[in-house]
Amino acid sequence: MLCEECHQRQATLHFTKIINGKKEEMHLCEECARDKGEHIPGSNSYSIHDLLSGLLNFEQPMGNGGPHPSRASVQKQLVCDSCGLSYERFAKTGRFGCSHCYKAFDPKLDPIFKRVHSGNVRHAGKVPKRAGGRMQIQNQIDKLRKQMQQHIEQEEFEEAAQLRDQIHDLNENIRDGKGGA
Repeated sequence: MLCEECHQRQATLHFTKIINGKKEEMHLCEECARDKGEHIPGSNSYSIHDLLSGLLNFEQPMGNGGPHPSRASVQKQLVCDSCGLSYERFAKTGRFGCSHCYKAFDPKLDPIFKRVHSGNVRHAGKVPKRAGGRMQIQNQIDKLRKQMQQHIEQEEFEEAAQLRDQIHDLNENIRDGKGGA
């Protein structure tokens, strides 16, 4: 089959794209695919992992001679005690070795999760019923803290004190086990 672009060389790459529900197939030679900016497997172009690593600041920025010295020393220090995976290896592969890696790399993960999830690092979806009570109380505490901070900024100290007391009572409920599992 000949290349659909130049009609001269043999089509060695076959692409299928689905854009807005419309399927489009292309049969191109390597040269035309490169000219169109298509990713060619096995070529020296950046992979999607390289792109995401750069965006998430896992590794050195693209085009830089090496990682930032302070970043490199922190990466080498972080190692999961359970599986032995280093943060440096995690940064290259983008995959954890085990469930304990989350705790081992925790100091470096919050900023990454905040960037990826638009600033949210807490779960906001559905919650199992047995754990829901505690989470609802915690969400209520967070909401009351924000309100309390607003009252303090507006110098409405009596209202802030009432909210402080409500927060204290809710924290007591959690400690006493009244907030679910």
